[in-house]
Amino acid sequence: MILRAENLTKFFGGLAALKEVSFGIEEGEILGLIGPNGAGKTTLFNVVSGFFRPDRGRVVFADEPITQLKAPQRCRIGLVRTFQVVKPFGNLTVLQNVMVGSFLRTADPGFARERALEAMELVGLSGRRDTAAKSLTISDRKRLEVARALATRPRLLLLDEVMAGLNPTELAQMLDLFKRIRSHGVTLLVIEHIMAAIMTISERLLVLHHGEKIAEGTPKDVAADKRVVDAYLGEEYLLA
Repeated sequence: MILRAENLTKFFGGLAALKEVSFGIEEGEILGLIGPNGAGKTTLFNVVSGFFRPDRGRVVFADEPITQLKAPQRCRIGLVRTFQVVKPFGNLTVLQNVMVGSFLRTADPGFARERALEAMELVGLSGRRDTAAKSLTISDRKRLEVARALATRPRLLLLDEVMAGLNPTELAQMLDLFKRIRSHGVTLLVIEHIMAAIMTISERLLVLHHGEKIAEGTPKDVAADKRVVDAYLGEEYLLA
């Protein structure tokens, strides 16, 4: 198991954004994270990736406790995340943006460039390497965000709504990209609201509601869970 989260609890003032959330991710798995707005999904990402320190509980990565490590330290050992709001360095080229991720692992510009080019090839941005990031479409900006994360050489990649705002063709291409990333030995934890997409790509789903885990299992089992239907999917999902 590449990641174990044990009894994660996080308070903001008197509000418990996470309440005793526990789960694990097997190496090579794609785990989907779903739930309504305000369920605690992004807070969970922030705690797992080291941007927030939990008030209770711990995070174990590759059998090593990492709860005390900050986000840059976690990134250096292979636990990396993207963000829902994509903010590239607009005046830098695509290649230069991706090299920013490469420099986490090396100070050698030549090696950083080589690693960045590999990541760009994987996400399908090789033909845009000299394009200013501010000129990219939303789909290509999302690919750039993923490429920059891949350039850090992650073992576990947390993807925060990278499919949001994509048209059906772009969505299918992103799902294919997930499979390619996994084939390169990267485990994925994915937040997504597009149910058809997340149900298709995930081996398992973790469902949060009001900061609590209300279900965990295969997409088929989760979709049939009354707690998930009542809290998030709605009866119309079962009738679709």
